[in-house]
Amino acid sequence: MIKLNAGFSRKVGEPNYGSRGASVNLELELESGLVSDPEALLGRIRKLFDLARRSVEQELSAEASAPTPENGRPARGGTRSATGAQTAAIRAICQRLGREPDQAARERFGVSRVADLTLAQASSLIDELKAAANGGGR
Repeated sequence: MIKLNAGFSRKVGEPNYGSRGASVNLELELESGLVSDPEALLGRIRKLFDLARRSVEQELSAEASAPTPENGRPARGGTRSATGAQTAAIRAICQRLGREPDQAARERFGVSRVADLTLAQASSLIDELKAAANGGGR
């Protein structure tokens, strides 16, 4: 058996010095007889590498335009939606404060749910909630 391993990684810049990236590594076992046919082996290597490259390109395209897993909606107005880690942090801090996370998001930003916050709004709310948890705010 021959094992082929192909990987591809790409990072793209975003506004305000941000970036996002994706990478994939694929491994494929082939019959050892391909060693005696270099052209066929090279063709399989190219196909595996091309699959890795296309997967990364599709992932980056999907991140830019597809709904986020957290709220099932695309980012609004070109603004990125809050990340899963941000919404989890908001929920955890609210739990410690005895507050309802969706209500906190609604009071501060007028959105229905924490999952509807933008990346910047979520960051701001986390800072405010942390301050409140440390005795520095409401």
